[in-house]
Amino acid sequence: MLTKFETKSARVKGLSFHPKRPWVLVSLHSGIIQLWDYRMCTLVDKFDEHEGPVRAVCFHQQQPLFVSGGDDYKIKVWNYKLRRCLFTLLGHLDYIRTTEFHQEYPWILSASDDQTIRIWNWQSRSCVSILTGHNHYVMCARFHPSQDLIVSASLDLTVRVWDISGLRKKNVSPGMGGLVGGDDHHTRNPELFSTGDATVRHVLEGHDRGVNWAAFHPTLPLIISGSDDRQVKLWRMNESKAWEVDSCRGHYNNVSCVMFHPRQELILSNSEDKSIRVWDMAKRICLHTFRREHDRFWVLAAHPTLNLFAAGHDSGMIIFKLERERPAYAQHGNLLYYVKERFLRRLDLTKNKDVAVMQLRAGSRSPVYSMSFNPAEHAILLNTRTHNLDNSTYDLYQIPKDSDPQNPDTPDSKRSAGLTAVWVARNRFAVMDKSHQLVIKNMQNEVTKKVTTQPCDEIFYAGTGMLLLRDSDGVSLFDVQQKRVLGTARIAKCRYVVWSGNMTTVALLSKHTILICNRKLERLCSITETNRVKSGSWDDSGVFVYTTSNHIKYALTNGDHGIIRTLELPVYVTRVSGSSVYCLDRQATPRVLTIDPTEFRFKLALVQRKYDEVLQMVRGAKLVGQSIIAYLQKKGYPEVALHFVKDERTRFLLALECGNIDVALDAAKALDDKGCWEKLAEHALLHGNHPVVEYCYQQTKNYDKLSFLYLITGNLAKLRRMMKINEIRKDYEGWYTNALYLGDVPERIRVLKACGKTSLALLTATTHGFTQEAESLSAHVEGGVMYEPLPNAQLLQPPVPVYPSDTAWPLLTVAKGFFDSAVGSGKNAATASAMALSVDDAGDVAGDGWGDEDEEEGDLDVAMEGGEGEGGGWEVEDDLDLPPDLEGVSTAGAADGEDGYFVPPPRGHPPTQGWTQRSHLALDHVLAGAFESATRLLHDQVGVVNFEPYRSLFLSSFAHCRTSYPGAPGLPSLFSYPARNWRTATHKDHLPALGLKLSSLMDRLKEASQLTTAAKFTEAVDKLRGILLAIPLLVVDTKQEVSEAQNLLRVCKEYVVGISMELYRKGLGKATPEEQCRSLELAAYFTHCELQPGHQILTLRTAVNLAFKMKNYKMAMSFGRRLLNLGPRPEIAQNIRKVVQVCEKNPVDEISLQYDEHNPFTVCASSYVPIYRGKPEVQCPLCGASYLPEHRGITCTVCTVAQVGKDCVGLRISPLQFR
Repeated sequence: MLTKFETKSARVKGLSFHPKRPWVLVSLHSGIIQLWDYRMCTLVDKFDEHEGPVRAVCFHQQQPLFVSGGDDYKIKVWNYKLRRCLFTLLGHLDYIRTTEFHQEYPWILSASDDQTIRIWNWQSRSCVSILTGHNHYVMCARFHPSQDLIVSASLDLTVRVWDISGLRKKNVSPGMGGLVGGDDHHTRNPELFSTGDATVRHVLEGHDRGVNWAAFHPTLPLIISGSDDRQVKLWRMNESKAWEVDSCRGHYNNVSCVMFHPRQELILSNSEDKSIRVWDMAKRICLHTFRREHDRFWVLAAHPTLNLFAAGHDSGMIIFKLERERPAYAQHGNLLYYVKERFLRRLDLTKNKDVAVMQLRAGSRSPVYSMSFNPAEHAILLNTRTHNLDNSTYDLYQIPKDSDPQNPDTPDSKRSAGLTAVWVARNRFAVMDKSHQLVIKNMQNEVTKKVTTQPCDEIFYAGTGMLLLRDSDGVSLFDVQQKRVLGTARIAKCRYVVWSGNMTTVALLSKHTILICNRKLERLCSITETNRVKSGSWDDSGVFVYTTSNHIKYALTNGDHGIIRTLELPVYVTRVSGSSVYCLDRQATPRVLTIDPTEFRFKLALVQRKYDEVLQMVRGAKLVGQSIIAYLQKKGYPEVALHFVKDERTRFLLALECGNIDVALDAAKALDDKGCWEKLAEHALLHGNHPVVEYCYQQTKNYDKLSFLYLITGNLAKLRRMMKINEIRKDYEGWYTNALYLGDVPERIRVLKACGKTSLALLTATTHGFTQEAESLSAHVEGGVMYEPLPNAQLLQPPVPVYPSDTAWPLLTVAKGFFDSAVGSGKNAATASAMALSVDDAGDVAGDGWGDEDEEEGDLDVAMEGGEGEGGGWEVEDDLDLPPDLEGVSTAGAADGEDGYFVPPPRGHPPTQGWTQRSHLALDHVLAGAFESATRLLHDQVGVVNFEPYRSLFLSSFAHCRTSYPGAPGLPSLFSYPARNWRTATHKDHLPALGLKLSSLMDRLKEASQLTTAAKFTEAVDKLRGILLAIPLLVVDTKQEVSEAQNLLRVCKEYVVGISMELYRKGLGKATPEEQCRSLELAAYFTHCELQPGHQILTLRTAVNLAFKMKNYKMAMSFGRRLLNLGPRPEIAQNIRKVVQVCEKNPVDEISLQYDEHNPFTVCASSYVPIYRGKPEVQCPLCGASYLPEHRGITCTVCTVAQVGKDCVGLRISPLQFR
C-alpha cells in the first residue's frame, strides 16, 4: 500500500471523493465535515452544522453539491461553492448511517437506524419513497451503478436487493431525464407501506451476525457484504434468485466496510481489527494485509476514475494506492523502451512509431518497478518489487532484433532474486541482493565478483564503471573498479536519478526535493516543492524539465525555477526536445505535450550572458508578466525589462531603478501624475540633472523649490524672472524670498510696501542706508519715527555665484551596456538636450502665472541653425580613394582600448536577504531582522497570537547574529555575519550562526527541576515557560534532535500544567467541604502529570496525606501503592506502608470525587477538570495542552502565546521537516 496523504482528526465515519477535483470529503464523529485537497495536502474548508456525529457524506457527480447525514436525524444538502447548507431533509427517526446521490436522477438514498430506507428528491426537497422490511438498524444502502436496484445491509443478519424500476417509471418522464412536476401526489405524500414503487427482489441470508456493509459490483451481477461475524461474503444474482458464492475469512473482528475494486478483480475490506485486506475475487484468498497499530477502520471509499482509495479510522483517514502506477521505461537516443500490459514496447520519438518488441515472462503479479537498458548488447534488465522486498526479482532479457509486432516473441529470461539491477559496463551489471550486498554479474547472469560498499539501500546508474549508492542521508558516487567513494550529496530518500545527455550534470529527485549536482556530486542548487516530484528530463540546452503532481516545471543549474504549464493528471517525462515534452501517462500511453520554452530559454541566455539571444527574445517574444520583471530586477538587469515593458508606470519605476532619467521623463510625461513628477525630481536631483529637476518643478508648479534650485545653481537671471512671476501672482512670501535670495534691498522694500508692512519697509530702508526712501516712508508711519539700526548689525547678503551651473553635473563616463547600445541605437539620441528646458521654453505649458515677457533667443537660434547641416564653405568630401588593405576595418576596436571608462559594480545584497528566501524556519527570519515574516511563520506553524512575550527573545536573538569591527577612520563600523554552515557555505547558501542551542535548553530544564524540588513553584513556572517559548526558535539538524525538542516541549507542558494546578490548589480555602473536596481532586489530578520519578513521589505523598485526612482510604491506598512502585527512600516507604495497611482494613471513600484513576485522562489546562479518553477536546498548537471544547479560541494558559484549537502546520525547527 502506498500512502499518498494522511490526516489526524477525530474518528472518521464517512468519506467521498470528488469526481474531478483532487478533493475528499471527510465526516467526523465530532460532528465536523472536512474538505481536504489531497494533492496539496491542505484543508480547503470545514462545515459544522450537524449536532453529533456525522456518519455519511457524498459528493454529487455534476453539481457543486454534497449530502451528509448524522446522528441528529437530519440529512443536509450543501453547496461547497457557496460554503453553506442549502436545505435540510427531515423524516428519519433515528441515526442516519449512509447517504448517496443517484448517478442520474435527482435522488438521495439514505439508510437509518429507524429500520427504513428513504429516497428523496433533492430538487423538490421531498421524500419520494420509504423502503420498509428490515427489522433492525439499516447500516448501509447503495444504488446500483447502472440498474434500477438498491442493495441494503442491516443488523437483522440480511442483505436485501430492492427493485426501484416502478419508482423510476412513476416519477421520471420518458426521454426527459427529470421529474414530472411537483403536483404528483406520490411525491408529496409517500406511502409508508407502499409496495408498487420499490419491491424486494432478493433477501440474502447467510451471515451469523449483523451486516455492516453491502455493495454492488460495477459491471457484474455480484454483491459483496461484510458483517460482525468477521466474514466477507460474495453473492451472485440473476433476475429470479441470488445465492452465496463464497466467503473470505481472515478478519478477527467486525468487518466495517467492503467494496469491489473499480477496475481490477479485487475486493477490499476493512475491519475493527485495525486492518485493511485485499482479496483475490476469483480465488477468494487474501493477497495483502495492511495494519495500523492503534486505530480501528470504519469506512472505505474509491475514486471514481483514479486508482485512489481512502480509509477512515479512529484518529483520521489515509488516502492510498494499492500499487505503484509509474510505468517502467528507459530512453536511449530517440528510442523509448517501456512496459505495458506484459509487453516491452519501443517508441521511435522521431517517427512516432510504437511497436511491441517482445512479450514478458509470466509469473509475477507485481508490475515492473524499473528497467535498465544496454544499447551495446541490446539487452534489458527489468526489476520487479513485491510488498515483501525480500521476494523482489530481476529479469535479464536479450531483446530480439527481428520480431513480429502483431505477435511478438517471448524470449527466455534469466531471473534471479535481487532488489535492483543496473548496467555498469558493456557486458556487466550490478545487483543489490536482499541483504543489501553488491555483486557484479556477466551476461550469463553469473557472479563475477562481490564488491564491499558502505551501507546502502538502493543503487542507480552513474555511467560506465560507476554507481550511485543511496543511504538514509544522501547519495554517494562509487567507483566499482577502485572500490571507493568519489563524492557525496546530501538528500533524504532519493527516489530517482536523471543524468543529462553528456553526463555532466545530474538531478537527484526525492519526494519533495530536487538536488542538481555536477559529475562529482558537487551541489549546484536545490529546489523544494510543496507537491510530489514525479519525473524529469534534461533539455538539449541544459535545462532540467520536471513534473510534479499538477505542473510541468523547469530548473536552471543556478537555482532559478518556474512553472511551464499545469497538468490535470500526473505524467512522466521521458524526453524534452524544443517545445515538445515526450511523456508517459499512468496507463503507459505515450503522449506529446507542447510547452512554451521562452521563459526558461530567456533566463538561461541571461545566465550564460548570451545577450544577443536575450535581445532577440526581447524584440520578438511575448515576455509579459510581473514575474519576468521581478526576475530581471532581482538579477540586476532592470534595463532589460525596460525595453519590453509596455505599462508606463512600470517603465517609470524601472527607469528610476536603473538610473535612466530620460526614459523616466518620457514615462512621466505619458502618466502626467503629480506623484511621478515629484519622484522623478527627487531622483534627477540625486543625479545632478538640474534641467529635468527644473522641468518637474514647473509641471507641479512648485515655485518655492524652483526658486531654491535657481539659487543653488547660481542661475540669477531665472531667479529674477521667478521674482517677477511671484509679483504678478501677488505671492508676497515668494516675492520677498526671491528678493532675499538676490540680495535686492529695493525690491524687499517694495514687497513690504505692497503688502502694507510700512514699518518693516522703513526699518529695512534705514538699516541698509536708503535714506531717501526712508524719509518718504517715515511720512506714512504713525508718529514719523525714524528707526536707528543696531550698532553691531550686519547686513545679510547672499554669496555671489563663482561658477553658475547651467548644465547637469559632470558624471563619470560609463560604458553603455549591451542592451542600452543595441536597443537604443534606433532611438533619438538628442533626448537629453531636449530636456534642458529653460523657463522660456516651458512658457507654453507652465500656466498663466509665469508671465508673458519674451527674451532674446538669438544665441539659441544660431546654435540650432548650426546643427542643421554643413554649409558650402566646408571642404568635405566623402569619396576619398583609400588603400584596399583598410577596407572593412572596423573602428570599434579603438573604443575597446580606451581607458577612460568606468563600469560601476552592481550593488550587492546583504546576507540577511538570502536567509529569509532560503529558510522557512522562524529563527532565520528573526536573525535576518524580518520580524514580521517571523511572526507570520510562528502564527502559521504553532498558532502564536500574543507576541509580546517574544519581544525580548527576538531582540536577543537578533543581537547574536552578527559581529561588529571597526573600519576605516571616520567611517561607521562594519558588520560580519558568522555562518552555522561555515564548512560548506557559499554566498548562495549562507545561513546565520545560532545563539540558542537545544543543549542550553536542557540545562535550563535542570534548573527548573531543581526549583520544583525546592517548591519554588512560581520561579519554576517562569523558567519552564521561557523554555516553551524558546523551542520554536530552535534550529536542529537531525531527526533525533527534532524528537528531543518535541519531548522537551511535552515535559515543560506537563510541569507547567501540574505546577499551575498545585498553585491554584494552594490558593483555595479549606473552610467548606466543597473546597476540601476540590483540593483533593486537584491533588489527585497532579499525580497523573508525567513528571520525573522524584517529583512524582512528592505529588503522591501530598495526595496520600490529603486523602487519608479526608478518610478517602481507598484512594489513599491506591496512591500509596503507586508511590511504593516508584521506589522511594526507606523511611518514606516505611511510613507509606503503614498508611496502606490502615487503609486496607477499611477500603472505602467517604467523599465522592470527579476522579476515575482507571480511565485514562488529560487535565484541562484552564478549568483543571479531567478530559477522559474519547471525549472531545481541543489542544494548544504550540505546547499541546488539552482543553475542553468551550475554551476554543482563548490564549493558552500554559505557553501564554498560542490560540487554543487553531489548525496549524506544526512545530518546524529543522530543514528536514520541509523535505
